[in-house]
Amino acid sequence: MDAPLFLGSEIYRASSYGARHPLRVPRVSTVMDLSRALGWLGSDQYRPSPRAKPAALTIWHTPEYVAALEAAERAQAVSDEVRARHGLGTVSNPIYPEMFRRPATAAGASLLAGELLREGGVVYHPGGGTHHGFPDRAGGFCYLNDPVLAILSLRRAGVGRIAYVDIDAHHSDGVEHGLAGDPQTLLISVHEERRWPFTGALEEDGGGNCLNLPVPRGLNDREMAEIRDRLILPAVAAFGAEAIVLQCGADAVEEDPLSRLSLSNNAHWEVLSGLMELGAPRLLVLGGGGYNPWSVGRLWTGVWATLNRREIPDRLPAEAEAVLRALHWENARAGRNPPGHWFTTLRDAPRPGPVRPEIRDRIRTLAARAVMRGTIPIN
Repeated sequence: MDAPLFLGSEIYRASSYGARHPLRVPRVSTVMDLSRALGWLGSDQYRPSPRAKPAALTIWHTPEYVAALEAAERAQAVSDEVRARHGLGTVSNPIYPEMFRRPATAAGASLLAGELLREGGVVYHPGGGTHHGFPDRAGGFCYLNDPVLAILSLRRAGVGRIAYVDIDAHHSDGVEHGLAGDPQTLLISVHEERRWPFTGALEEDGGGNCLNLPVPRGLNDREMAEIRDRLILPAVAAFGAEAIVLQCGADAVEEDPLSRLSLSNNAHWEVLSGLMELGAPRLLVLGGGGYNPWSVGRLWTGVWATLNRREIPDRLPAEAEAVLRALHWENARAGRNPPGHWFTTLRDAPRPGPVRPEIRDRIRTLAARAVMRGTIPIN
């Protein structure tokens, strides 16, 4: 694979979880439109995501759950029993017209990514990152768990050691459930403490291969840089990953309504740049959370720029600005009066600040534990 490949789909433009759901906002379509408006996404780097067939999903999800998800889409309703058993038809995981086809498309792209990366390369799949799905149950807006499916697909392609890094504001509980204890997989999750799903405590190591770093409210760019340089990059480098999977959820930025972290989008791009410099032969970047349409669209478009080593302009050209001005965010105070830079720039102003002692202490705790176990010899 000579250049990074973008896996996308028009299904994200044409579907929504519902008028009051956080995922009513356009995200992947905005990234596609912005990238094209900037001249960064030609047909040679774009590939439509396939929809995974039900049988393909059962490499991790149960056949009963997959069948229930398909049936719920057909009927546009679920029984109380199905709701209780599989978590479908809830406030978080509602019934909507594409509730099987949309996640199956994200899953299909992740399964395809594993195959495409067999010989190496870079794949970007912003529609992925649904890290809360469980084998038999939906959770946290995630009907299927495409990160687990991507890792299993990489395994099937013959890839050995895989590092999964998750910088979403929420803990990657479904991925940990699927891969905890696997010595061939390193799982790193940086997430807001005391935030749903209330898992991923510092003490939870999943049998030795999980580094969970809960962070306090107000996490700033300088603190994320400390986490990147003293934990994420040394751990992944020491692990000797043959493939890196980055879940780049955009909900840890200051403007997101579902977290209380204070990063700028620069922090995400710098984590990605650092992982790129490690030189692993395979890199898959997934989306994830992100519920402010302007901040998530700008951040994920910057991810695509970073993967292609493109310079991000200080001011967007008119065609790209028009993409951002066409967005709407109903029922949100910020959406009714968005600041001007949400229309005219990709890059946020940096959000520096002091590195709090508790963050340094938690990094040291994780590094010491990894060294003691002998699985991740961080210096």
